[in-house]
Amino acid sequence: MKNPLLIEFAERLMRHPAIACHEQAVRDEVETICREHQLRLRRDAFGNVLVALKTSPRLRPVVLSAHMDHPGFEIVRRFPKTNGRWQARFRGGVPESYFLTGTRLRLVPGSGRARLGQRISAPRKAYRIDSDTSVPLDPAFAVWDLPAFGVRNGRIYGRACDDLIGVAAILAVMAELRRTRARVNVIGAITRAEEVGFLGALALAAKRTLPKNSLVISLETSRELPGVTMGQGVILRTGDKASIFNSDATRYLAEIAAELQKKHRAFQFQRALMSGGTCEATAYQEFGYQSAAVCVALGNYHNCGANDRIASEYVSINDAASMVRFLVETVRRLPDYSGLVGRLPKRLGKLLAEAKNVLPKKRRPVRAGVSATPRPRMIPA
Repeated sequence: MKNPLLIEFAERLMRHPAIACHEQAVRDEVETICREHQLRLRRDAFGNVLVALKTSPRLRPVVLSAHMDHPGFEIVRRFPKTNGRWQARFRGGVPESYFLTGTRLRLVPGSGRARLGQRISAPRKAYRIDSDTSVPLDPAFAVWDLPAFGVRNGRIYGRACDDLIGVAAILAVMAELRRTRARVNVIGAITRAEEVGFLGALALAAKRTLPKNSLVISLETSRELPGVTMGQGVILRTGDKASIFNSDATRYLAEIAAELQKKHRAFQFQRALMSGGTCEATAYQEFGYQSAAVCVALGNYHNCGANDRIASEYVSINDAASMVRFLVETVRRLPDYSGLVGRLPKRLGKLLAEAKNVLPKKRRPVRAGVSATPRPRMIPA
């Protein structure tokens, strides 16, 4: 299963480094793609990008949410009397064992190279960063010096698949829905600062910017865990490390996925509780939005490779393409939501009727001291 537009969007987004609260370059690319595909967009007060396709505005809205940031180093200050040494704090979740002195970094903005220096403070995740050369302007942040994007052996590799594959998928879904003139009401919520506590999604949810009756679907790349296999399709995420997601919403997704699988042999999906981390669906759900989630399996989660070495993340192209195909169908079929969700109660109702016919009727309870066996009737001589 291939999707050239998805791969194009992923490459364009992933070439721009970003960390929490420093997503400007990625956001600019998102907005450029939206303009190219005639998708309406706006920024909210918190810097999130909201993309709208409302060809049938009376329909219940579907919100597809993914984030632009990735773990990295935020520059705090330059050390006095130096032209290439800074203090930085790491923003995101990576085990301490991966912070090896000498690991190569890229300084942003620009393309300056540096190396990770000694740890300054463990609780604050503070480190020294040493530049290889003189740097005329202070950088704002630094990222691991890894290839931005590559395709090989049916996989996308890069410094930040998480969660730019999710962002690319949202844009590919909305571009396809617009191209086919589908009657939909869909919003892409492309958020900031997820890696430091869902700040963009929380602010968006608390502000009640999204319609209250929205069906919110979080898109993620999630650490591959036992029970799911990379290359076996999109994952219907029943929950994360913190929450179980809405039962009816998840049932709706499962019915759509099952129908797609019957119609198209190439389509595959999996279903699992992905407890490797917490995703934005938890944030939306806590503010009363009916929430569900999908993801694809991610290799080298947060750039954590084998033997405590920093490495490129990677995902299966087939998995990501199946996520796009699935979400296109999910948005299109929303008018059938009640009927699809109601299939399970109907099946259970039929089973209940069968149970009433098959199971024995309830017998009259036996009183204490009274034999349950009827006594023989005495016939007079």
